[in-house]
Amino acid sequence: MADRPANFGVSPVMSIDPLAEVVTLLQPAIRFSKLVEYAGAWKIRREGTGEPFYCAVLDGGCRMTVDEQAPMILQAGDFVLVPAMHTIVSASLDAPEIETTREPIEIGEGRFRVGCVDAPAELTMRIGHCHFASPDADLLVRLLPRVILARGEPRLATLMQLVGEESFARRPAREVVLERLLELVLIEAVRSGDATMSAPGLVQGLADPRLAAALRALHARPERPWTVADLADEAAMSRSAFFARFSRIVGLPPMEYVLAWRMALAKRLLSDRELAVEQVAERVGYSSASTFTVAFGRYTGLSPARYGRAQKAA
Repeated sequence: MADRPANFGVSPVMSIDPLAEVVTLLQPAIRFSKLVEYAGAWKIRREGTGEPFYCAVLDGGCRMTVDEQAPMILQAGDFVLVPAMHTIVSASLDAPEIETTREPIEIGEGRFRVGCVDAPAELTMRIGHCHFASPDADLLVRLLPRVILARGEPRLATLMQLVGEESFARRPAREVVLERLLELVLIEAVRSGDATMSAPGLVQGLADPRLAAALRALHARPERPWTVADLADEAAMSRSAFFARFSRIVGLPPMEYVLAWRMALAKRLLSDRELAVEQVAERVGYSSASTFTVAFGRYTGLSPARYGRAQKAA
């Protein structure tokens, strides 16, 4: 079957947003957010931690190199998101050859200084680290770009201001508000930024109209007994062409993606403990609790019931 014109008409199946689902499942939570001022010549190297890292340039400019790639010149209004932090070298525009070893000096609550302490600040950035509470964070992060650079996005600037205010306000429901703000930051950054270190993943898949049709159909109906042929039909492609294109652009073979997504959904449902195992099995596309239990055990090493109890104990 040759590629056919895809049917991209509006339907209930297309109402699901896979990117929003992935970000929600990641369960982002803030570790810290701080305002950092820089003056003079400086150069700092941060080793990779695997945790999400973000920074927003509020004033001035600097250079930033992620994972030994080409340096980025950042200016006021720029926002950088690294979903899984690699080694990052940031430096003044007239950076010295040797890294500055001195740690940032705290000059107030949530405010730090790098470089010359007494000189006027030449660069101001809001820097933060967060973590993803999802047990499938490694898989889900693989579906996002490795580095995202967004320039001059007022919505991101507003969200970052809210994150900063909420971080130190100590208001009721602070953690819930921060989680929702971080979800918005992640979604806004991904959809408005450039993937400066392009890699296979969900974002690339959603940028491909044919693959996007298949991905949205899968996310809308994970309970359907999907096959490669079914997904290829959604993409209006031949089975072989779809398999090759999906594997290359998304980074996983189609049915491996289906399994991983179903297991991620199942873990969330089991953690919530609102549904019986039989109901979870049905929600994620298994004909019986026994077949789901076998598949879940192979994937996680635990039975669904034991996994649910472990999450409750945690």
